[in-house]
Amino acid sequence: MPSVPLPPKEGNLFKRVLKCYEQKQYKNGLKFCKMILSNPKFAEHGETLAMKGLTLNCLGKKEEAYEFVRKGLRNDVKSHVCWHVYGLLQRSDKKYDEAIKCYRNALKLDKDNLQILRDLSLLQIQMRDLEGYRETRYQLLQLRPTQRASWIGYAIAYHLLKDYDMALKLLEEFRQTQQVPLNKIDFEYSELILYQNQVMREADLFQESLEHIETYEKQICDKLAVEEIKGEMLLKLGRLKEASEVFKNLIDRNAENWCYYEGLEKALQLSTLEERLQIYEEISKQHPRAISPRRLPLNLVPGEKFRELMDSFLRVNFSKGCPPLFTTLKSLYYNTEKISVIQELVTNYEASLKTCDFFSPYENGEKEPPTTLLWVQYFLAQHFDKLGQYSLALDYINAAIANTPTLIELFYMKAKIYKHIGNLKEAAKWMDEAQSLDTADRFINSKCAKYMLRANMIKEAEEMCSKFTREGTSAMENLNEMQCMWFQTECILAYQRLGRYGDALKKCHEVERHFLEITDDQFDFHTYCMRKMTLRAYVDLLRLEDMLRRHVFYFKAARSAIEIYLKLYDNPLTNESKQQEINSENLSAKELKKMLSKQRRAQKKAKLEEEKKHAERERQQKNQKKKRDDEEEEASGLKEELIPEKLERIENPLEEAIKFLTPLKNLVAGNIETHLLAFEIYFRKGKFLLMLQSVKRAFAIDSNNPWLHECLIKFSNSVSNHSNLPDIVSKVLSQEIQKLFFNKDLESFNEDFLRHNATSLQHLLSGAKMMYFLDKSRQEKAIAIATRLDETIKDKNVKILIKVSEALLDGSFGNCNSQYEEYRMACHNLFPFTSAFLPAVKEVGSHSAALNHMANYDVLANEI
Repeated sequence: MPSVPLPPKEGNLFKRVLKCYEQKQYKNGLKFCKMILSNPKFAEHGETLAMKGLTLNCLGKKEEAYEFVRKGLRNDVKSHVCWHVYGLLQRSDKKYDEAIKCYRNALKLDKDNLQILRDLSLLQIQMRDLEGYRETRYQLLQLRPTQRASWIGYAIAYHLLKDYDMALKLLEEFRQTQQVPLNKIDFEYSELILYQNQVMREADLFQESLEHIETYEKQICDKLAVEEIKGEMLLKLGRLKEASEVFKNLIDRNAENWCYYEGLEKALQLSTLEERLQIYEEISKQHPRAISPRRLPLNLVPGEKFRELMDSFLRVNFSKGCPPLFTTLKSLYYNTEKISVIQELVTNYEASLKTCDFFSPYENGEKEPPTTLLWVQYFLAQHFDKLGQYSLALDYINAAIANTPTLIELFYMKAKIYKHIGNLKEAAKWMDEAQSLDTADRFINSKCAKYMLRANMIKEAEEMCSKFTREGTSAMENLNEMQCMWFQTECILAYQRLGRYGDALKKCHEVERHFLEITDDQFDFHTYCMRKMTLRAYVDLLRLEDMLRRHVFYFKAARSAIEIYLKLYDNPLTNESKQQEINSENLSAKELKKMLSKQRRAQKKAKLEEEKKHAERERQQKNQKKKRDDEEEEASGLKEELIPEKLERIENPLEEAIKFLTPLKNLVAGNIETHLLAFEIYFRKGKFLLMLQSVKRAFAIDSNNPWLHECLIKFSNSVSNHSNLPDIVSKVLSQEIQKLFFNKDLESFNEDFLRHNATSLQHLLSGAKMMYFLDKSRQEKAIAIATRLDETIKDKNVKILIKVSEALLDGSFGNCNSQYEEYRMACHNLFPFTSAFLPAVKEVGSHSAALNHMANYDVLANEI
């Protein structure tokens, strides 16, 4: 039964409830609700109960809110207000599908309610229900044909549905209603015209787009966009002479934009090298201070001409001191001939500058300043670092530091070289030295924190960041509030290497929450962008949000989370007593006593730190309550606290892993790691068809991937060991495995893989692992293959050598401590500065301790 209609007095109070809700005066709203409900006649008034529930929800009292709203809906199920309120409540809980159902029920009772239609349209565009969004916007247009947002929203719906003709008709119809004088520039009208032109370009209406932009050129604020659109459209239409003039004008505006040069070359249809060089020479004369017209020809010319141009380019930049010079030239380092020319030129400069202060001993005139030699040595350090000749790189950077010990770039480069060598502690030390020269520079501070995290110095990194975070709160909490995801992703990897899986998972979930917040933040823009007419930016935002989780920050966090959940599934965390028994198997009584004492101290320290953190959190919460208004503080609600101990002892780690995997499968399907991580999850769940799907998708991306090779053999072996599969599943698997393995048995398939990849160490490692996996008696041969270090190996770098070392320790080849030590010494001879290959300290003598020693440098496998 519907509730009794309110008389004037109570009706006015109800209007005040609505006004208080809109103005966020929630406590006053509750007072007015109480005044209505205290009257026995209206104690069960459905709409008032619903509004009381909605207000309580804004104050963070969720359970009470649902109770009152549901009660109000039961008392007045035919009230559109109750259904609308229930929809708002569901929306606040991110239950968008349920909220849409509630709004639709409300519209059945009041089909022309503008507010409900607007709220429904917001949810539909948020959920990308574009067909539903178009229908709702059409209803709003019918009800409010004079409002700008009604036309724009309806046009955007057609644009997103790729019905460009209808979108253009609506936009033109709306544009004609705008009374903007020809001599007046109005920003919002300008944005409307540019959006209209964007739809034309997406519809491949190039001629119409060009005519449109020329017609309304004077009324557009963004003159640069006009010229760029003109150039692009003239090229598309083949009007090359006009296009060349446009691109020349654009180069005059900005002579450093490489895209303009590319457009000019296309417009002029330059076929010979001489013609292209002549154009760059002319532009260089017109813009003598521009770098691009002198840099771009270096991509084109070979031989002596390259030497001549490079010589001129280097001299100018060394003389004036250009720190990013190497970065500018780095893209040339794919060509060995050009590398040798650069090396010869710069080493000759260095030798000559040391003796006579000229670039060449045969020159005369004005001598070069002392800083020229400094920048030459800095460049050579970067050059040899890029080539992997780290000893030479260190010699040059040390010489530069001896010359000028106050230049931040030199210490920064020295840290970078040590990072590439594999000595992360030393890299962090020198980066700290760099930041100490300018403690007010946030960039170098952030770099220092990043290097510290890669060296597993988490506490030090947090202290480093605290110089730029808000006072009165811990740096870690403040960085989380600011969604500083580069710091959090590095933290995840550091915690993962240290085996602190709970802390790592906490950071993974924090990153996941950031992406959820970014997705939810769209709500603010659905109405704002139509009101402010920033339509191009709005469409770009929607498209960005559609592929948001393709971002590298999400991929890193998701990959780490999946790896940790897999590890926790394979090796669930045991009680401390059991863990001590495992660690103490090979220790003497004296060593065991020392270890237990050390563990007790560590536990006590960890407990004190946890108590300190807890006290700090409580203090922060109290401060926040004092600073904020009661309504705002309570309205924000509290998120579920992420507790590391609970996260690392989750009951269903594989299900949690799948939550992180799903966005990757939808958005990062082009990355082979996505499908191989999926295989590892489904392999443990015993889902054979999903395993097949994963390896087939990975096979289509890179059939020769070493990790994929391991997955294929594990997959085939697992299928052959399961005889109780349904007939149809068994038949499908059998057919597909024959295609993947080319009708070969596993041993032959593995031998072929090793033979075809005889010069790649990472492929040999995977093949050797599978050799031992298939036949444990071939351990010695497998280890010999994996530890090859002869001259034929092409990828003999720190990253791959560390992977081999880890495989020797983690049981991939069984027990092979003696072989590991021999291999470590061989690697140490190749890379004497790399920490992972240094002899372990005496107390780190056991197998498990050696693994821990390696774990400190596992970062190199991802970062070098």
